[in-house]
Amino acid sequence: MKTPGILFLCVANSARSQMAEGLARAQFGDSVRVQSAGSCAAGVNALAVKALAELGIDISGQTSKTVDTIDPETVDTVVTLCVEEVCPVFLANARHIHWPLRDPTAGGGTEEEKLARFREVRDEIRRRLPELLPETKSARRPS
Repeated sequence: MKTPGILFLCVANSARSQMAEGLARAQFGDSVRVQSAGSCAAGVNALAVKALAELGIDISGQTSKTVDTIDPETVDTVVTLCVEEVCPVFLANARHIHWPLRDPTAGGGTEEEKLARFREVRDEIRRRLPELLPETKSARRPS
């Protein structure tokens, strides 16, 4: 059997989807192939790196990718993370789940206020991750 795959999608692949990728890798290890992408690659946001570093998770080596670089055969579950923006579309033969999480990069404020938004999104993603594993296992396709 092939390893089940999860793809996290948002617009810039810089914050929400990057944090989701790092959190999922830390939680699921090698039992799941975890990827993230967006409609446009905007680089990994430094506050996303900082928010995960607070949990001992290093995503500084992750890269921002566009959805057209993802092999559909490696994806069983697609999780979109957009709220007001238009999330990219991924037409793989995959289960689609939507987690409407506000973009933590939107809005001003002090560095601490901005980091607080990243922490909120990080913690919500972490809370929801256990929902994915049973669905991902049942979504396995024969190899």
